[in-house]
Amino acid sequence: MRACVDIGGTKVAVSLSRDSASPLVGRRTEPTATTGANDAVARQILRLVDEACAEQGVDPKSVDCVAVSTAGPFELNEGLVELASPNICGGIAGPARGLPNDWRTALLEAPLKKRFARVRVENDGVAALEAERRWGALQGLDHCAYVTWSTGVGVGLCVDGRILRGKNGNAGHAGHSFVVDDASGALCGCGNVGDVEGLVAGNSMARRFGQPPAELFAAAAAGDPHARGITDALCRVMGRMLYNLIATLDLQRISLGGSVFWHNRDFLLPRLQAQIDGHLPPLTRGVLLVAAGLGDSVGDYAALALLD
Repeated sequence: MRACVDIGGTKVAVSLSRDSASPLVGRRTEPTATTGANDAVARQILRLVDEACAEQGVDPKSVDCVAVSTAGPFELNEGLVELASPNICGGIAGPARGLPNDWRTALLEAPLKKRFARVRVENDGVAALEAERRWGALQGLDHCAYVTWSTGVGVGLCVDGRILRGKNGNAGHAGHSFVVDDASGALCGCGNVGDVEGLVAGNSMARRFGQPPAELFAAAAAGDPHARGITDALCRVMGRMLYNLIATLDLQRISLGGSVFWHNRDFLLPRLQAQIDGHLPPLTRGVLLVAAGLGDSVGDYAALALLD
């Protein structure tokens, strides 16, 4: 048996599978651990694996492989991945960010390697990209990206049929890029002020506007002029980031997922596409933004795609 793990800034999900062709079973999910020692997330994963095994009547010792799709960035410590996620590690941006810990990194790969014979950890954007290319909306494409708009903003990139990873597995962190001359004071968990994630991520909206994304986009869709002005600005920021990816990498298609996007996709998708269409046509003509083919299950399939 193998364990499939999806770590986000909001929740951790663990499922079991025999191989990438088998269904996921025993899914367990709970809020991501952010208190205690900095191995709390790793210990949470081990406990959830045991709980999933108990539910399925599986001997925990039979789980010899774990695939982890996780929010980054990563830091490597003696070649092993530690998380430096702005939405998990409160020591990066400091107390102003409001996270209940002072972690600079969260231990991940080292504790898992003590138990499992094989451990594979990938950025969740990369893992979701692999899943979307195998089963979802990016099948058959060699120049594409997956973007999650959720608690944070993550990206996986594929050019010439090759998935980009970078020196520490952090390629694709476009959510921490700057796309506007911003004076909002929007603090990102990474310490930047006014980067894409600081401006448009789900946790940022609640802090900046006093409304969670669902309420804000619902009000805009209903015609509220104040909410419409805010959401137009949010789409302009996200749209510019997407355009920059297309212009830099000459992409064919971008698949979008994540809770902020997915639950508001009918409202958001045409507004984001409008930020692409007509800008430097040799680069953007025919480029489509599409909803993730795997829907709101893309995170579960992302871990599953790492097993082979």
